[in-house]
Amino acid sequence: MFRLAAATLYRCSRGYCTSKHGTENRRISPSLIDIAPEVREALRHTPQSVVALESTIITHGMPYPHNLDTALEVEQIVRQQGAVPATIAIVGGRIKVGLAEEQLRLLARADSGAQTVKTSRRDMAFVMATGRNGGTTVAGTLLIADAVGLRIFATGGIGGVHREGERTMDVSADLIELGRCPVAVVSSGVKSILDIPRTLEYLETQGVCVTTYGSEDFEFPAFYTRSSGSKAPYNLTSSTDAAKMVHMNRELGLRSGILIGVPIPEQYAMDATEMNAVIAEALSDAERKGIRGKEVTPFILSAVSQLTRGNSLHANMALIKNNARVAAEIAVELARIENGSTIPVEQSNDAKSVAKGVGAPVS
Repeated sequence: MFRLAAATLYRCSRGYCTSKHGTENRRISPSLIDIAPEVREALRHTPQSVVALESTIITHGMPYPHNLDTALEVEQIVRQQGAVPATIAIVGGRIKVGLAEEQLRLLARADSGAQTVKTSRRDMAFVMATGRNGGTTVAGTLLIADAVGLRIFATGGIGGVHREGERTMDVSADLIELGRCPVAVVSSGVKSILDIPRTLEYLETQGVCVTTYGSEDFEFPAFYTRSSGSKAPYNLTSSTDAAKMVHMNRELGLRSGILIGVPIPEQYAMDATEMNAVIAEALSDAERKGIRGKEVTPFILSAVSQLTRGNSLHANMALIKNNARVAAEIAVELARIENGSTIPVEQSNDAKSVAKGVGAPVS
């Protein structure tokens, strides 16, 4: 690992400097960040091709060893598309952009959830000041990704307005950070355990552009299921369309993000009626046990996995892999657009698939 060099501040981090447009962006001291050599090299030449990945899915989202296996496979999927993975976390009180395999194993250990802090914006100063490990949430990952100049971020599902949020005021910081960071987040929508219509309303207030991907009826996905019953205002039909939108978002200087909702592949999708019943049971259990705050989502996801006999875990693993593939394709296409290449990513991927015998179409 290397610390960020001063000579590459603009190429590697819009967060440390005054941008070419003359506006000062978020600052994180470069002395706090270690960037993996693979990521550093990409940031020097084609920063658009780097895909940010969060780490709470490793530390709090899945049990061991599924979390480690998924993290390693997701990184490999990103590389297979021609992009560079950058899993973001805090290890020993230092921000890491790109993790070595031994660091992934450290965070994925069966006992890591008890020792590693689920780290959003509010937790970051404490975690780093005390030298702890932190699994960065969508919000925490967005903050760091934006600071080092990453444009594309793949995750499973974002947080949102919790059910009965109008009473509890439980609203995820993910939504606020999406309104602050010009990063495109590729996810399977909002987690099914949340109030999705209110979440979409909140995102509109934050100025976040919400789109579906490849969904001709504009049906916004709901994590385990392909439809939430809510419509997205826009739909993107290809990685080229998505990359053009990410490019224009930056050119406009909007300083707000884009949420791209990719439905879970149909063969892994859960039945909506069954999931609603299971989630209602899990929420009731959380209420009885007094689960509050940032502990709610990990508790509900674990309960849902148990109630579905592990089917929801397999769905979760499938959708994050699919999202990583889509995000990588968008990242490569964004690099092509901004660096003047004339070969569309679809053609490039077709050629690689023929050569390697891999590359199933995204559902």
